Amino acid sequence: MAQQTTSTDAAAAGASRLDRWAIGLSAACLVHCVATTVMVAVLSTAGGLLGNPIIHEVGLVLAILIGAVAFGKGVMAHGRPLPLLLGGAGLAMMAAAVIAPHGVHHLAETALTIVGVVVLATGHALNRHRHA
Repeated sequence: MAQQTTSTDAAAAGASRLDRWAIGLSAACLVHCVATTVMVAVLSTAGGLLGNPIIHEVGLVLAILIGAVAFGKGVMAHGRPLPLLLGGAGLAMMAAAVIAPHGVHHLAETALTIVGVVVLATGHALNRHRHA
């Protein structure tokens, strides 16, 4: 029985570490998104670098990969579906922002990304805590 508890604790610690990384990635995404919006509004030339779609596509792929592992480990460790549901909803909003038309809809894209990142980070934060 002690062996199983140790294995469960190790899995929970690994999931917690991934969740910390995912929260950090979410924060970086949030800063990037806000900075891009502000910089594009102030300096239109900054949009070429920070607004490049490849940055958003790579960020989304990273978020999906890290989320799949972290939430998978979390569900196995604590059995609660809420963090996974929040994470999935956040990722869906982020994906919607990536496929949304660019240009005049930049505000909608930015809002979807910011809300999605906050919901995803909330899911990761809940995933880190066994009793939340």
